[in-house]
Amino acid sequence: AGKLQSNSDQRAEELSVLLTKLGPSFIKIGQSLSIRTDLLSPAYVRGLKSLQDQVPPFSTAEAREIIENELGAPIDDLFVKFPNEPIAAASLGQVYRATIRTTAEDGSSTEREVAVKVQRPNIMNQIALDMHLIREAAPFFKRTFNLNSDLVGTVDAWGVGFVDELDYIEEAVNAKTFMESISQTPLSGVVFSPPVLDELTTRKVLTTEWVVGERLDRSGKDDVSILCSIAMNTYLTMMLETGVLHCDPHPGNLLRTTDGKLCILDWGMVTKLESDLQLTLIEHMAHLTSADYEEIPKDLLLLGFIPESKADLIKDSGVVETLADIYGAWTSGGGAAAINVNKVVSQLQDLTAEKGNLFQIPPYFAYIAKSFSVLEGIGLSNDPKYSIINECLPYVSKRLLTDKSERTGGALSTFIFGPNKNSQDRIIDYDRVEQLVSGFGDYTTSASGELLGKNSTRAEIIEGVTEQCLDLLASEEETPLQSIFIEQLAKIITSSTRSAWSRLLRRSGVLPSGRTVLGTIVDPFGVFRTSPIVRSNELDERTVETTRNLIQLVVSSNGNAPILDVSSLSNTEIIEITSTIVRKVWEKRNGVVKTGNRLAMQLLQLTADRLERGEREILVIPTRTSRDSTSNNDERIHEAKTEEAKVTSQRLAGARRLLQQIEK
Repeated sequence: AGKLQSNSDQRAEELSVLLTKLGPSFIKIGQSLSIRTDLLSPAYVRGLKSLQDQVPPFSTAEAREIIENELGAPIDDLFVKFPNEPIAAASLGQVYRATIRTTAEDGSSTEREVAVKVQRPNIMNQIALDMHLIREAAPFFKRTFNLNSDLVGTVDAWGVGFVDELDYIEEAVNAKTFMESISQTPLSGVVFSPPVLDELTTRKVLTTEWVVGERLDRSGKDDVSILCSIAMNTYLTMMLETGVLHCDPHPGNLLRTTDGKLCILDWGMVTKLESDLQLTLIEHMAHLTSADYEEIPKDLLLLGFIPESKADLIKDSGVVETLADIYGAWTSGGGAAAINVNKVVSQLQDLTAEKGNLFQIPPYFAYIAKSFSVLEGIGLSNDPKYSIINECLPYVSKRLLTDKSERTGGALSTFIFGPNKNSQDRIIDYDRVEQLVSGFGDYTTSASGELLGKNSTRAEIIEGVTEQCLDLLASEEETPLQSIFIEQLAKIITSSTRSAWSRLLRRSGVLPSGRTVLGTIVDPFGVFRTSPIVRSNELDERTVETTRNLIQLVVSSNGNAPILDVSSLSNTEIIEITSTIVRKVWEKRNGVVKTGNRLAMQLLQLTADRLERGEREILVIPTRTSRDSTSNNDERIHEAKTEEAKVTSQRLAGARRLLQQIEK
């Protein structure tokens, strides 16, 4: 063991050399493993890091010949300066830091640095050989290890990505597509790809502007945490929103620029996701981040990780418990090192023995796994307790709160209501809402760049919060979030009103008749004493308690620290903030009015439903003699339900007519 430890650096170096000799496909595997500190020892991590950008280069003479053939002109005519050695060499090509001269419209000329990537000679033949050998071996591994996955399909998907990566024109298109799509998101100010110079780009030569920065894994430790958060939000945006995912995020391709932005290099390897798959992944991630593990087997079936032939087993308690253990350990942080591998293997073996080979890896997932495995590795290299599932929460929160699709709305309901999402009496789960609000706040902070030193004034913070609240809750078109907000706000208003009325009744005192003083004064004939509109019940109490918790959540964050100390605002700031809020509300006035109308409708609907449900009950009025045993002196009525008493009153009919008139 001691000799094995002392020779680890030498063995790691030998592995790096071996992978390099085996070819580009194996170099890619080494690059992905080089960042996984939870899977490999430090010696092997160090040894494989050379594969990120220090693969042995081919000669510059060959590179110059390729450039001149592709661009149709001598090097000296194309570049003011072209170095003798590449600044970085990777599996498929190498990069030179060159200088070009550009001429402005006024005739003046300036020099600027560019990155010139040149494809390795005959690289297509090497990749074809790699893919052929791996594809031939795939059936053997599937039979030997009794795997349920389509390994040949996975290898084919991997091979298609490799071939696409050899077309630098397509890579340029991918980079431009990313910039166009990310510009429509809150991340536009903190992440970018280098601008492409089309006139110096062909299928084998790619020229972009030179970006001054340092590799993400070599930046300051605090910066890495911030930029990892930005990177995670960016990659989730690509996967779940724009639909084109960058699949080569090793540290050599992620730079921290001098102005604190994240620059993503090398856009040759991407994968595209259909909208239906994106929505299913969002639902799955919502269940993961909210720890709704009972929903996970169904997600895995829809995503193709469980075959259709095993669909009848997804609700089996053994499957749920096994997945809950695995995901629970993964959520706690630390990557694969935090998972009890022996326990997991034993559980999976037991499941296989009882249920057959239950799980498979769908081919489309190969590149997604590669991307996020590398991102998790970067996070773990900075923080040993890094949890990639928890890091997904900010984007998932943002997407659930802002997406208008029906399926995302269903995922939002699951997130904040849990198992009771389909109940008519559902009340939001405070802990889940706190998690959602916290995640959305983290996303907003990350996207704004505030953690990178881009601090905003207090007036700007208020303006941003106001804008977000109005966009989310006062939109002209009803969204899933607004629908839930209005439903819950109406319940809060009605429950709080009934609870307040019950407290007032109790405090007014009790007459010998058993009625309260205030109740007798306001309703001397007891007409409304038994009305469900004014009776408070257990659901009202739960609603009021939830409301108290939500108010506490709104006025504080991170414990008891206030979000903004209003007492410290200057008169100028108060005037500016007031003016901003009034202006924002005025700009959104149509949405505010429509939201108010929807709230009024919901209040009427709740009243009608309560009347209908309440008047299907026989109401037992406590007598004077039985007051002590049957009444709580709070004007509440002890109810005995019966199926025969289904009479619709004039009040209920009137409420229904009013609702119908408003809807017209």
